[in-house]
Amino acid sequence: MTVAVRFERVSRHFGDVRAVDDVSFEVQDGEFFAMLGPSGSGKTTSLRLIAGFDQPTSGHIEIHGSTAEGVPPYDRDVNTVFQDYALFPHMNVIDNVSYSLMVRGVDKAERHRRAEDMLALVKLGGYGSRKPAALSGGQRQRVALARALINRPKVLLLDEPLGALDLKLREEMQVELKALQRQVGITFVFVTHDQAEALSMSDRLAVFNEGRIEQIGTPEDIYARPSTPFVAQFVGTSNVLDAESARRLAGLDGPGSIRPERMGLILPGETPPAGAINVSGTIEDHQYHGASSRYQVRLEDRTSMVVVVGNTAAGEAVQADVGQAVTVFWRKEDMHRLSNDGAAE
Repeated sequence: MTVAVRFERVSRHFGDVRAVDDVSFEVQDGEFFAMLGPSGSGKTTSLRLIAGFDQPTSGHIEIHGSTAEGVPPYDRDVNTVFQDYALFPHMNVIDNVSYSLMVRGVDKAERHRRAEDMLALVKLGGYGSRKPAALSGGQRQRVALARALINRPKVLLLDEPLGALDLKLREEMQVELKALQRQVGITFVFVTHDQAEALSMSDRLAVFNEGRIEQIGTPEDIYARPSTPFVAQFVGTSNVLDAESARRLAGLDGPGSIRPERMGLILPGETPPAGAINVSGTIEDHQYHGASSRYQVRLEDRTSMVVVVGNTAAGEAVQADVGQAVTVFWRKEDMHRLSNDGAAE
């Protein structure tokens, strides 16, 4: 498979700040690749390095086999969609979408024809005469996508493009954006701090932390088999136990992690499933989330664990209140072992 983007030991320093620190990864042609991490983790700087808005301090970047260092943004076969859309407010939609064609000298009839095709692709056919101010946030985002796609770049860069939308619209746009990527077949490199967004949309993702990549893998790999405590805790919710606690509670030879939904709760007098690891504790907090309930449990050794229990149609599967004694249980095979240096095993 063709490599669309390659980073080879890339760093970008700003004085003493190592925004990107010795990062290497590859994005395959046609892949939906997400870069996930908290603010300041290096993901947006990496995107800017691909776009050409910034240059690496050291290392090598390739875009479809061509060296990218020193190449200006307009000479790279990439386009960028920003969170704030960056539309021209004085232009109507069709002129916004066709702007790059106008700059290249394409005649008006041709560029408007191609812009109408792009608007139809993003489900905005007939909106060409409107101004951006007359559109909703989701519609403006679609216009930004159409404008970025009209030249059919080999790589489309998306810098938290759904961050300004409300939750319901953001979830709808996640589905549409993934479907659009499959339809056009262009490599998408997507930056986000939203774990659910990265897991639901990407073919693979890289988890960034303090300028470095902690782990690269499919959403299933990242969630089910985190390599480091940071990945286990940042991507979703996970109970991370140090080596001593993991050995005492689960017999593991090293630190471990377990997802809250892989655990269960029973009340005093009830029997845990055969073969399950079980420990006593006290409920410190209970949050009702509709389809599930979240319990914070303080174990006898003062270790704190989160347990998520599904709620049945007849009510909560477990009727337990704050301060109540309970038994927490899980299968040993559901606890994922982390090596002492943080690598998954």
